Amino acid sequence: MNQMASKSFVSEGSLYNASQPIGMVLEIAGSGSQIAIDLERLAQCAEDTDPSIALAGQVGSQIKIKTKDGWLLASVRNQRQDRRGDGNAVLANIDFMGEGQEERLTGKIHGFRRGVTRYPIPGALVYPATTDDLRQIYASDGRSAIQVGTVYPTTEIRAGIYIDAFLGKHFALLGSTGTGKSTSAALLLHRICQAAPQGHIVMIDPHGEYSAAFRNTGTIFDVSNLQMPYWLMNFEEHCEVLLRSTGNDLQEDKDILAKCLLAARYKNRLAQTMGKITVDSPIPYLISDLTNMLQDEMGKLDKATTSAPYMRIKTKIDELKADPRYQFMFSGMLVGDTMATFISRIFRMPGDGKPISIIDVSGVPSDITSTVVAVLSRMVFDFAIWGRNEKTRPILLVCEEAHRYVPNEKNADGSSVGRILSRIAKEGRKYGISLGLITQRPSDLAEGVLSQCGTIISMRLNNDRDQAFVKAAMPEGARGFLDSIPALRNRECIICGEGVSIPIRVAFDNLEEAKRPASEDPSFVDLWSECGGEEEQVERVVQRWRSQGS
Repeated sequence: MNQMASKSFVSEGSLYNASQPIGMVLEIAGSGSQIAIDLERLAQCAEDTDPSIALAGQVGSQIKIKTKDGWLLASVRNQRQDRRGDGNAVLANIDFMGEGQEERLTGKIHGFRRGVTRYPIPGALVYPATTDDLRQIYASDGRSAIQVGTVYPTTEIRAGIYIDAFLGKHFALLGSTGTGKSTSAALLLHRICQAAPQGHIVMIDPHGEYSAAFRNTGTIFDVSNLQMPYWLMNFEEHCEVLLRSTGNDLQEDKDILAKCLLAARYKNRLAQTMGKITVDSPIPYLISDLTNMLQDEMGKLDKATTSAPYMRIKTKIDELKADPRYQFMFSGMLVGDTMATFISRIFRMPGDGKPISIIDVSGVPSDITSTVVAVLSRMVFDFAIWGRNEKTRPILLVCEEAHRYVPNEKNADGSSVGRILSRIAKEGRKYGISLGLITQRPSDLAEGVLSQCGTIISMRLNNDRDQAFVKAAMPEGARGFLDSIPALRNRECIICGEGVSIPIRVAFDNLEEAKRPASEDPSFVDLWSECGGEEEQVERVVQRWRSQGS
């Protein structure tokens, strides 16, 4: 009986707090305005059982303002004490998020939409936004969406991301190391795979973290089974792998390589049936044909011309063939025309219920890692371009540690991977390619690339430069949310852009153990308190170290 009485009292308290104003509008501007909030009312609301009302008026919370036609929703960006009055008011800047109509009988919000058509006037009353209001505001508008967590500060309103808008205009997932970024990326990709089991997703995984997360729902490729034929490289990628010279020597080496590579490609029967090919055409050729061409060209030299450039290229090719670490790419077994098979495997066409391929490049020698990523990214782009007349099969390319591959001008090394990923960011969506960038250092990303991402998911960023960089890339209305980026807890994020109706703060769902990436930080205390078997472990590691790649 008492419990029922207390419940009705609680609901009456909530009804009272929701129906009574907490302040008024002082000043109106285009994107944001200033309000004054009554401190006494703030204290009353803070005791409310509805978490949305309890936070009303605080930084990052939502409030609503009465207008002639309905309600305006805004988020609170900052607070400061009003020193001019009697000390009972707080001044706050707000950012408008959108508007909705008012139900005549209940006074609730319905028909919420982004943007503002009619601004309130100074003196308009400000009310707390309730959980019911937020449920209306964050309700799906009917487009297909994936559920990724709960909307802060509520515990039951589900946060959805509109999948077509999210993938159609690229996305970025940002967050400092240790904020749960890898687990959140795995959660997003698992939800996308559930929504589209016949999808085509390629993920570049530089640390081998995601193999554990997608063992059952994806196909894992690493140096043991990638089998990426060397002849798929275009001329620029060949130069990155085979040429080490600089200045005038580099141009001379390029000219020699172009001539010999084209001649080697022409030797294939496939080239002879096609008529005209270029040095970039993905036509299989024998490495021995390329070295023979270099040898022949060297034999034609007169005494005055040096053979050094020919020897440089030939020596490098011999090194690659002999080094077991490069066998996944330069094996003599990869000379057959396996291009269609390779594309089908990597792009999951057909997917056989495993729509994601994880490309673990952690075992690839560091000097050619960026070239391998460049080849895979360019294959995605070229496949989409040459498939324009076919039924479009969109491909999602996800790039972890994206700042390594598309660095800003200060860190740029002129590699082909930066150029191809920048091109996909600018032009990919015309051809049905979606790009997902994951990074802990957004300020090290190329400037134009982040601005091409239609949806930005920002977890906690500890670095001031990163915070400023992300704020510059985000839409104006999200500023109130952005100020809370340094205060986000682990696995919390701000989502804004095309994938959501309005900016939201989200607590990501928990992911089952079997679906998590292997990115947990080791516990030093636990691991250093164990002992035994160290000598055997060292022996095994040394054995693997010495036999790498073979």
